[in-house]
Amino acid sequence: MGKTELFRRYVLFTIALCVSSFSIALVTKGLLGTTPISSIPYVFSIFTKPTIGQYTLALNFLQVLIALVLMNQEERRNHRMEALILIPITLLFSFGIDVSMDLLSWLNPISYPAKFCTMLAGCVLLALGVMGEVKANVAMLAGEYLVRAIVGRVHKEFGIVKMWFDIANVGIAIVSSLLFCSAIEGVREGTVVAALIVGPLTHVFLPWFKIFDCWFQTDDETASATAINRADNPIIITITREYGSGGRLLAPSVAGRLGIKYYDKQFIALSAKESNLSEAFVEQNEQVEPTNFLMSLVMHDYESSVEKSLSSVDVLFVSQSKIIRRLVKEGPCVILGRCADQVLSDYPQDHIIRVFCYTHHAAAVQRCVSEYGMSIECIDKLVTNKNRYRISHYQHFTGKKWGDPKNYDLMINTANISIETATQLIADLYHSREVELQD
Repeated sequence: MGKTELFRRYVLFTIALCVSSFSIALVTKGLLGTTPISSIPYVFSIFTKPTIGQYTLALNFLQVLIALVLMNQEERRNHRMEALILIPITLLFSFGIDVSMDLLSWLNPISYPAKFCTMLAGCVLLALGVMGEVKANVAMLAGEYLVRAIVGRVHKEFGIVKMWFDIANVGIAIVSSLLFCSAIEGVREGTVVAALIVGPLTHVFLPWFKIFDCWFQTDDETASATAINRADNPIIITITREYGSGGRLLAPSVAGRLGIKYYDKQFIALSAKESNLSEAFVEQNEQVEPTNFLMSLVMHDYESSVEKSLSSVDVLFVSQSKIIRRLVKEGPCVILGRCADQVLSDYPQDHIIRVFCYTHHAAAVQRCVSEYGMSIECIDKLVTNKNRYRISHYQHFTGKKWGDPKNYDLMINTANISIETATQLIADLYHSREVELQD
């Protein structure tokens, strides 16, 4: 990472941190409770003199100290720079909350709709701030620093520990409020809403933050990278398919016709090794339907380190994304599924052929029975469910609409086109692309 890119990442992180500080103040001014991470400072600021920002500063420093105590000597040595960086970050974050509270001193919503809209606006801004911090990818906040240290001791998923950490924060805030105020103050429906919607909102804003991919590089670096990409990157074929459409037959057929590599089941062993998950887990969860939006923050960022992922499913997706990026550097190949068409969204567009393979329901059922040897009694509902899982999985992790013709170079209806004909169509497109790139 060059100095210019590092500088720009820190600029984005600083702006995002300020947005997060302001958003917490805005949620708090809604008077429907505050965010989970600020619940303890806010409750203590209600019945004592120090401000929410001052309590945030004290709590964050305490979290860093606890994290350092939990670490062994080697871990402290490896993460001491992160602890030092947290000092200015915590100061800016805490000071930003108090400044924002002062700037919003005029805001005192009376009616419930006004309070709710204020809280909701704060959640939207918080999602923007969090997305900026993730995109910058240069530092973490004190709470995450402590959670990572806890993970190292209990050997549980980061996401599970983070979830219980947030629950503990809210629980401590509630108990403290009952003890000192004889009522629950500072933790209300707004706290729950913030916990539930900030994660999903980050998915909505994800496409907006792709502009920073180019901004992080200088003009010279971008030009150089483009030149290298056009000269050195092989042509890659990605095949996304509906269940029972024959994509599993089409992919190796295309690879065999072109004499290039084909990747499908190989991902199971590769992903298990990359992510330290079992092969059985990988096979069962490659296309699992996401169910917990509270654990869905970093999964879109294919360049994020695996340990930052918030669930095992996220770890699996990130690891497979990294594997795909490595494999395409080894030569031309066909990749079946795994959201490869969008994982390679920054790959030179004239070096990738995106195919979507589909069919109507009756043809899918018939293919599963005749070619895959499946029982007719259970296949009808299975086809529907499998496609629903794939739609949910794809859109959750990529933010794109599964099966949208605008996202693909070739749409193939295998109900009317044989696998052999489809193979020839893709091969012809591949050879045509080779000629275009040579000109």
